[in-house]
Amino acid sequence: MADIEEIKEILFEAREELKRLEHIIYVSLKYTRTVDVIINALNRLINIYDLLVEALLEKAKLDDKFIGSFPKSPALRVKRIKELYEDDKKMTRYLEFYVFLKQALNLPHTRRREFRRHVTLVVPMEKSTTEFNIDNLTNCERFANNFLYYVKEVILGKVEEE
Repeated sequence: MADIEEIKEILFEAREELKRLEHIIYVSLKYTRTVDVIINALNRLINIYDLLVEALLEKAKLDDKFIGSFPKSPALRVKRIKELYEDDKKMTRYLEFYVFLKQALNLPHTRRREFRRHVTLVVPMEKSTTEFNIDNLTNCERFANNFLYYVKEVILGKVEEE
Protein backbone atom coordinates (compact mmCIF):
# COMPACT_ATOMS: atom_id res chain seq x y z
CA MET A 1 0.00 0.00 0.00
CA ALA A 2 1.33 3.39 -0.99
CA ASP A 3 1.84 6.20 1.45
CA ILE A 4 1.52 9.89 0.71
CA GLU A 5 5.24 10.17 -0.15
CA GLU A 6 4.88 7.57 -2.91
CA ILE A 7 1.87 9.46 -4.26
CA LYS A 8 3.92 12.69 -4.23
CA GLU A 9 6.63 10.83 -6.18
CA ILE A 10 4.05 9.84 -8.83
CA LEU A 11 2.89 13.46 -9.04
CA PHE A 12 6.52 14.59 -9.36
CA GLU A 13 7.05 12.12 -12.22
CA ALA A 14 3.90 13.47 -13.91
CA ARG A 15 5.34 17.00 -13.63
CA GLU A 16 8.63 15.83 -15.15
CA GLU A 17 6.73 14.20 -18.00
CA LEU A 18 4.88 17.49 -18.52
CA LYS A 19 8.25 19.25 -18.83
CA ARG A 20 9.28 16.72 -21.50
CA LEU A 21 6.01 17.39 -23.34
CA GLU A 22 6.65 21.14 -23.19
CA HIS A 23 10.12 20.58 -24.67
CA ILE A 24 8.66 18.54 -27.51
CA ILE A 25 6.06 21.21 -28.30
CA TYR A 26 8.17 24.34 -27.88
CA VAL A 27 11.56 23.06 -29.09
CA SER A 28 11.40 19.81 -31.05
CA LEU A 29 8.39 20.76 -33.17
CA LYS A 30 10.00 24.10 -33.95
CA TYR A 31 12.93 22.37 -35.65
CA THR A 32 11.45 19.03 -36.71
CA ARG A 33 7.99 19.64 -38.10
CA THR A 34 6.83 16.07 -38.59
CA VAL A 35 3.79 14.07 -37.56
CA ASP A 36 6.10 11.65 -35.74
CA VAL A 37 6.96 14.43 -33.29
CA ILE A 38 3.24 15.15 -32.81
CA ILE A 39 2.62 11.45 -32.11
CA ASN A 40 5.49 11.48 -29.61
CA ALA A 41 3.91 14.52 -27.90
CA LEU A 42 0.52 12.78 -27.72
CA ASN A 43 2.17 9.70 -26.19
CA ARG A 44 3.81 11.93 -23.55
CA LEU A 45 0.41 13.49 -22.89
CA ILE A 46 -1.09 10.04 -22.34
CA ASN A 47 1.80 9.14 -20.01
CA ILE A 48 0.95 12.20 -17.90
CA TYR A 49 -2.67 11.12 -17.65
CA ASP A 50 -1.63 7.54 -16.84
CA LEU A 51 0.47 8.80 -13.93
CA LEU A 52 -2.27 11.09 -12.64
CA VAL A 53 -4.86 8.30 -12.78
CA GLU A 54 -2.42 6.06 -10.89
CA ALA A 55 -1.96 8.77 -8.24
CA LEU A 56 -5.73 9.10 -7.84
CA LEU A 57 -6.09 5.32 -7.44
CA GLU A 58 -3.28 5.22 -4.87
CA LYS A 59 -4.96 8.03 -2.93
CA ALA A 60 -8.29 6.16 -3.01
CA LYS A 61 -6.52 3.06 -1.70
CA LEU A 62 -4.87 5.11 1.03
CA ASP A 63 -8.26 6.51 2.06
CA ASP A 64 -9.80 3.00 2.06
CA LYS A 65 -12.20 3.99 -0.72
CA PHE A 66 -10.67 1.35 -2.97
CA ILE A 67 -10.32 -2.30 -2.00
CA GLY A 68 -8.41 -4.89 -4.02
CA SER A 69 -5.91 -4.54 -6.82
CA PHE A 70 -5.90 -1.88 -9.50
CA PRO A 71 -7.31 -2.76 -12.90
CA LYS A 72 -4.62 -3.36 -15.52
CA SER A 73 -6.37 -1.68 -18.45
CA PRO A 74 -6.43 2.13 -18.61
CA ALA A 75 -10.13 2.05 -19.58
CA LEU A 76 -11.04 0.17 -16.41
CA ARG A 77 -8.85 2.47 -14.32
CA VAL A 78 -10.66 5.50 -15.74
CA LYS A 79 -14.02 3.84 -15.10
CA ARG A 80 -13.02 3.23 -11.48
CA ILE A 81 -11.90 6.85 -10.99
CA LYS A 82 -15.17 8.09 -12.54
CA GLU A 83 -17.06 5.93 -10.02
CA LEU A 84 -15.02 7.33 -7.13
CA TYR A 85 -15.51 10.93 -8.28
CA GLU A 86 -18.94 10.58 -9.90
CA ASP A 87 -20.15 13.99 -8.65
CA ASP A 88 -17.01 15.79 -9.83
CA LYS A 89 -17.78 17.24 -13.28
CA LYS A 90 -14.30 18.67 -13.68
CA MET A 91 -12.69 15.28 -13.07
CA THR A 92 -15.08 13.66 -15.55
CA ARG A 93 -14.14 16.22 -18.21
CA TYR A 94 -10.42 15.57 -17.75
CA LEU A 95 -10.91 11.81 -17.86
CA GLU A 96 -13.07 11.97 -20.98
CA PHE A 97 -10.31 13.93 -22.72
CA TYR A 98 -7.83 11.22 -21.73
CA VAL A 99 -10.09 8.53 -23.24
CA PHE A 100 -10.46 10.64 -26.39
CA LEU A 101 -6.66 10.93 -26.75
CA LYS A 102 -6.19 7.18 -26.36
CA GLN A 103 -8.86 6.50 -28.99
CA ALA A 104 -7.37 9.04 -31.41
CA LEU A 105 -3.90 7.52 -31.18
CA ASN A 106 -5.20 4.01 -31.83
CA LEU A 107 -7.01 4.94 -35.05
CA PRO A 108 -5.43 5.13 -38.52
CA HIS A 109 -4.26 8.62 -39.39
CA THR A 110 -2.90 10.72 -42.22
CA ARG A 111 -0.26 13.41 -42.38
CA ARG A 112 -0.66 16.91 -43.73
CA ARG A 113 1.82 19.74 -44.38
CA GLU A 114 4.85 17.96 -42.97
CA PHE A 115 7.99 20.09 -42.57
CA ARG A 116 5.88 23.25 -42.42
CA ARG A 117 4.48 25.40 -39.61
CA HIS A 118 1.03 23.82 -39.86
CA VAL A 119 2.12 20.19 -39.78
CA THR A 120 -0.99 18.21 -38.85
CA LEU A 121 -1.93 14.73 -37.73
CA VAL A 122 -5.39 14.01 -39.14
CA VAL A 123 -7.47 11.29 -37.44
CA PRO A 124 -10.82 10.35 -38.99
CA MET A 125 -13.12 9.38 -36.14
CA GLU A 126 -16.62 7.95 -36.01
CA LYS A 127 -18.58 11.22 -36.16
CA SER A 128 -15.88 13.76 -37.03
CA THR A 129 -12.28 14.31 -37.98
CA THR A 130 -9.72 15.31 -35.39
CA GLU A 131 -6.65 17.33 -36.26
CA PHE A 132 -3.62 17.69 -34.04
CA ASN A 133 -1.24 20.54 -34.87
CA ILE A 134 1.15 22.75 -32.93
CA ASP A 135 -1.62 25.06 -31.70
CA ASN A 136 -3.83 22.16 -30.57
CA LEU A 137 -0.90 20.54 -28.78
CA THR A 138 -0.25 23.78 -26.92
CA ASN A 139 -3.86 23.75 -25.72
CA CYS A 140 -3.59 20.05 -24.80
CA GLU A 141 -0.46 20.82 -22.78
CA ARG A 142 -2.27 23.59 -20.88
CA PHE A 143 -5.20 21.26 -20.23
CA ALA A 144 -2.83 18.57 -18.89
CA ASN A 145 -1.12 21.17 -16.72
CA ASN A 146 -4.50 22.19 -15.29
CA PHE A 147 -5.33 18.53 -14.66
CA LEU A 148 -2.01 18.03 -12.84
CA TYR A 149 -2.75 20.94 -10.49
CA TYR A 150 -6.32 19.77 -10.02
CA VAL A 151 -5.17 16.27 -9.07
CA LYS A 152 -2.61 17.75 -6.67
CA GLU A 153 -5.40 19.78 -5.09
CA VAL A 154 -7.65 16.70 -4.80
CA ILE A 155 -4.88 14.59 -3.27
CA LEU A 156 -2.87 17.09 -1.20
CA GLY A 157 -5.33 19.91 -0.65
CA LYS A 158 -4.75 23.48 -1.83
CA VAL A 159 -1.38 23.63 -3.62
CA GLU A 160 0.96 26.62 -3.58
CA GLU A 161 2.22 27.79 -7.00
CA GLU A 162 5.60 26.34 -7.99
